[in-house]
Amino acid sequence: MITASIVGATGYTGALLTDILSQHSEVRLQTLTSKSYVGRAVRDVFPYLRVDGTYVEYSPAELEGTDVVFVCYPHAQAHGVVAELIDAGCKVVDLSADFRLTDPLAYEDWYGFEHPRSDLVVEAVYGLPEAYRAQVSRARLIANPGCYPTGMLLGVLPVAADIDGGVIVDSKSGVSGAGRTPTDKTHFCAVTENFRAYSEVGHRHTAEMVQELQLAAGHAVPVSFTPHLLPVERGILSTIYFKPRSGFIGSEAWIEKYRAFYKEEPFVEVCEHVPALSEVNRTNFCRMTVREDERAGVVKVFTVIDNLVKGASGQAVQNMNCMYGFPEDMGLRRGV
Repeated sequence: MITASIVGATGYTGALLTDILSQHSEVRLQTLTSKSYVGRAVRDVFPYLRVDGTYVEYSPAELEGTDVVFVCYPHAQAHGVVAELIDAGCKVVDLSADFRLTDPLAYEDWYGFEHPRSDLVVEAVYGLPEAYRAQVSRARLIANPGCYPTGMLLGVLPVAADIDGGVIVDSKSGVSGAGRTPTDKTHFCAVTENFRAYSEVGHRHTAEMVQELQLAAGHAVPVSFTPHLLPVERGILSTIYFKPRSGFIGSEAWIEKYRAFYKEEPFVEVCEHVPALSEVNRTNFCRMTVREDERAGVVKVFTVIDNLVKGASGQAVQNMNCMYGFPEDMGLRRGV
């Protein structure tokens, strides 16, 4: 059995991690930190969790002896804590974007800060187990992928080398993807009965998509990404468009190609029908299918994930399982 702690345990991802880890048979929760609820009992803040414990203020001393720490701080605020924990000998799964990009100089362009630990940027493993399982198993620092890149990358990995030109990614996400703190754009009154695009050009997750698709394809592949905000709690549906270099083979042949690629993956399901958010919400699964549109000269891939589970906390636990040699679906077999 291992001990696990969560830094920033009262946001959406931290609370969900608390729920998953509290029921994991090989994990003992040690420390839960919070900036807003110091001294408050977990059951008082989140009665549905039914977890014993009290939130404490973050300090390295509070996490002494922890085997693995999940850091759930916002982008540009996590890297200092992550570095401190790594230097103290902990393994870390970071749910921010602070170690996802492999070029230290890219953080100033995409996230507005100069990264102080280029050594850890180079060391960090991008935590998409379907692509980097072996590396994850040996890592001490995991950069948990973004929610949008998770659905997009799983949708293109089987055909990365066969893409002619660029990729268009059209994604729709539930409001929880924006985090627990409400804004003018995510308040109930702004979202309900509404639907809109945002960050129409240059969304930060584009950097991950371009980076990982280039590594998979072996050459640069342009990505045009447009996110949209759905008036629902959670889930991401992505429609991905590409032109195949090898030509058109029919929808069924594409589906079989995807099935062969993912046949050993515990959390990827390739289906005949176009999946809906309700099929994966509160699970760690990514479900997908493919449609060929030869008249338009494109192939369309449809993927759905739960942005808080496979897109964040569930994938973080999947990575932890890989790191410690547990069955990859341990703690994730049921809905959350």
